[in-house]
Amino acid sequence: MATFKTFEDIEVWKMAFEYAVEIYKITDNDNFLRDMRFQGQIRASAGSIMDNIAEGYERDGVKEFVQFLYYSKGSCGESRSQLHRAFAVKYIDESSYRSALSKSQAISKSLSGFINYLRNAEIKGNKYK
Repeated sequence: MATFKTFEDIEVWKMAFEYAVEIYKITDNDNFLRDMRFQGQIRASAGSIMDNIAEGYERDGVKEFVQFLYYSKGSCGESRSQLHRAFAVKYIDESSYRSALSKSQAISKSLSGFINYLRNAEIKGNKYK
């Protein structure tokens, strides 16, 4: 696995960033403008995926990083659940729903793999050198 100099170098963070931008775009419509609380919830949960990766990385300890990756994974699930609801109430079209759903599932899978790698790695992080 590569060494990262910044959280922006982490592939799953890049995926989460693209996903958050997509969520912002698909929730910028009249349906969500009439339901701003829901719009805020889905945008916040999508943004939280990338933000927790960044926060965990910046803490410089592998155990804390893994903990924040779990938070990120939880936010990914929350966001995916909200996507189902948005599609069911016809706030988003099927194409947008399928695209975002696929990205969310890929992020969750990538986070699981990254968590497993870090849990089994010998490295401990800058805090513990």
